[in-house]
Amino acid sequence: MNVKRMRTRHHRSGGSSGSSSRQSSGQIPMNRNHVFDSHGPDVRVRGTAQQLFEKYLQLGRDATGSGDRVAAEAYFQHAEHYFRIMNAMAQAAQQSQIERAERQAGRQQRNQNNATEDGEDKAPEADAEEEGEVRDLAMEPQPELSEG
Repeated sequence: MNVKRMRTRHHRSGGSSGSSSRQSSGQIPMNRNHVFDSHGPDVRVRGTAQQLFEKYLQLGRDATGSGDRVAAEAYFQHAEHYFRIMNAMAQAAQQSQIERAERQAGRQQRNQNNATEDGEDKAPEADAEEEGEVRDLAMEPQPELSEG
């Protein structure tokens, strides 16, 4: 049996690529500019998911106009495939943006906590004034100094 393997442009024989763990688990990280080689029913098309979606949609419309319902359905299925890819990439980008925002908020929170720790002796007075009562700081627990 003569079976040919297709190789990608960045194929490495043996060993791992040393890239991210997502690639080793079979997922290829994509962005909206990722270029696909698509082998459709009758055509071979190359482009981004958006370009391929539009191309297959147009081919489907053309096939519908010429009365070839089978070819039209095949083109529309290919268009749907790339539509789903676009949605998945948009969802991943949105999730990534949310994670970035959470990390940024966490950094800001840590920075605020560090800033309040630097001005700790002012904080109890400010809290007491906000509550409308005056606390006697001599009655508050005092920090212990450790020698070391």
